[in-house]
Amino acid sequence: MRASLLITCLCDTAHPAACVAAAKVLQALGVDLDVPEAQTCCGQPVHNSGGEREARRVARTTLAAFAGSEVVVTPSGSCAAMVRHGWPELFAGRPEEAEARRLAANTWELSQFLISVLGVDRLPVRFEARATWHPSCHLERWLGGSGASLTVLGMVEGLELVPLPGARDCCGFGGTFSVKMPATSAAMTEEKCDRVLSTGAEVLVAADMGCLRTIRRRLAQRGAEVRTLHTAELLAEGWQGRV
Repeated sequence: MRASLLITCLCDTAHPAACVAAAKVLQALGVDLDVPEAQTCCGQPVHNSGGEREARRVARTTLAAFAGSEVVVTPSGSCAAMVRHGWPELFAGRPEEAEARRLAANTWELSQFLISVLGVDRLPVRFEARATWHPSCHLERWLGGSGASLTVLGMVEGLELVPLPGARDCCGFGGTFSVKMPATSAAMTEEKCDRVLSTGAEVLVAADMGCLRTIRRRLAQRGAEVRTLHTAELLAEGWQGRV
């Protein structure tokens, strides 16, 4: 299968290891992968702030970059949600609407792509650790939940996955929310970190770089020795054989 990788702004600027890991995993599974160089932001931050015209201008560049793509995969539930649900609305009634709807129907979050498109039912991955899973808000509320992610993690030998109390509560990042309401955001992050530590987990796994970055920073400030990994990073690190 051929697919194009949407690397996302946060992955590109703050957490490139997740996209490198996603590319390695996809290629190890036989996906003929390309990364359109002209891609920029999907437009979500400004769209969430009510700037539809500005969001459309930003998203138009990325829309054009993926014009020749059959399938788009991204290691971000948040950006996948924007393309799948935000783009059809953003370009409704405009010349790009048909292409926006085509790409929306063919864009996948990484784990959902592995399960629903590739039909993966086993993975050559071993990762010895006690871990807990943080479901990002957009993955849960816009993309149908964490089922695919938990199925993928369930294929990892040696991984003990323990429930995270209040898992569906926001970590406090929320994109521009953390900038507009920093005190509320910080309190939410503090509560999320308390719950992560209550599990006794050695690793926190999530599917969005914003969540991982937010939680990682606060855990480090508190001196907690908990690794924060994107699903793709965990898979790539534990892959048995060449990846």
